[in-house]
Amino acid sequence: MDEKLRKVTHVENIRYDKAAEELVILDQTLLPNEEKFLRLTTAEEMYDAIKTLKVRGAPAIGICAAYSMYVLARSIPQGEEFYSTLEKYGAYLNSSRPTAVNLSWAIREMLKTAQENLSLSRPALLEALYEKAAAIHADDIAKCAAISEYGLTVVKDGDGILTHCNAGPLATSRYGTALGPILLGTERGMKFRVFSDETRPLLQGARLTSYELQRAGVDVTLICDNMASIVMKNGWVQACFVGCDRVAANGDTANKIGTSGVAILAKHYGIPFYVLGPTSTIDMNCPDGDHIPIEERDPEEIKNMWYEKPMALRDVKCYNPAFDVTDHSLITGIITEKGICRAPYTESLAALFDNKK
Repeated sequence: MDEKLRKVTHVENIRYDKAAEELVILDQTLLPNEEKFLRLTTAEEMYDAIKTLKVRGAPAIGICAAYSMYVLARSIPQGEEFYSTLEKYGAYLNSSRPTAVNLSWAIREMLKTAQENLSLSRPALLEALYEKAAAIHADDIAKCAAISEYGLTVVKDGDGILTHCNAGPLATSRYGTALGPILLGTERGMKFRVFSDETRPLLQGARLTSYELQRAGVDVTLICDNMASIVMKNGWVQACFVGCDRVAANGDTANKIGTSGVAILAKHYGIPFYVLGPTSTIDMNCPDGDHIPIEERDPEEIKNMWYEKPMALRDVKCYNPAFDVTDHSLITGIITEKGICRAPYTESLAALFDNKK
């Protein structure tokens, strides 16, 4: 395998140094021009890292939250208030990005582990929490590999694939979700032509997806979001791959703003539209997309970010939702580590959680 490709597909966007007892993340806000690692030691630093997208991508947020809960647990004296204090830390972290279900899921898993081990000695309790966080991380690596394998079954060598936002190793672990089949296929000698939506206003497609794919030796072409229609019309796209921050029980999917527009275009041009994500992103307690909370972000991201000078009047109103919801009727398949779900999603998604599966 090419050494350059190996480095990219195994990028460590999050790591916990057990010897030094340090949580380290790659600051994604500085990419692609600077690779800087941050050490997170306080709840405020962890909240800020998630809120300001220094760590981003639903699975990566969950991994970071799990390790964060372990770090915070180490700062709490053992006693009657240990669990209630850890709960408060969890609620604080969870408020940073309300849409990504992996965040709340990972926090619940850590709190459950703490509750189950409260009777143990402090060292044993902390070790149980560390092992749970490490298990969540390892599980995501395995899930990404499985998602990548299933994703490869819906494309063929030479296909054009359009992506939106970033769902590669930076947003998850190892191969990633939406980029996983592309990177895995490339390792195996397959050739794809990828069109990467820039993904305004935060430019994840330009800064991150193009960065990952270019360094991996993938034929990637960066396009503005409003160019997706013409590349589809030209016949250059055979499939769309996107990630997800939350999947409702009926298959409605929340992902980075602009995803629903891509799905509508794909439907018009008869192009398969696939959502790729781990089962931890599926929220069976959420009936449909209308019940998914949509985070609204700072208007300055539209007016000022990335510009030397403001590109709009200071007092002009802005609407800056971080996500939109793609209706299940527009989705060809939801690719998980357990297989590919297809309509009716109320049945296929529920089957994933059947104890017999």
